Amino acid sequence: MNISPSQGPVFPKGERAPTEYFTGIVWVKLLVPNDPIFNCQIGNVVFEPGSRNHWHTHPGGQILIVTDGVGYYQEKGKSIQVIRKGDIVTIAPDVVHWHGASPDSEFTHLAVNANTQKGIVAWLQEVTDEEYNRLKKGE
Repeated sequence: MNISPSQGPVFPKGERAPTEYFTGIVWVKLLVPNDPIFNCQIGNVVFEPGSRNHWHTHPGGQILIVTDGVGYYQEKGKSIQVIRKGDIVTIAPDVVHWHGASPDSEFTHLAVNANTQKGIVAWLQEVTDEEYNRLKKGE
């Protein structure tokens, strides 16, 4: 028997993400809700080209598993990293960071929020266009 892989997305886009924490159009589908047994929350996040979340931290840390597209990841005080399908980013607790799509590509990742008994997310200020565009300028 010849079984071919599906050509569509693995998970649905979900609902539009709240504009107070995101720039551009972002979709979030909660796959595993937080609960006191696993202390973990998993969401599928789809960023349209050029969209991103605001600076933020996760008190219990976070793991990003890139499932499609090309995105950006940056920790405060460090250079922007380009991340692609198959990349995994581990983010230590309380590290200030942001992530989102590159200007020319949709970007999808699974967001695994760990140790949620410590809290899930603390939102900070918006990532400015100047900060977002630093990769293009080579800064």
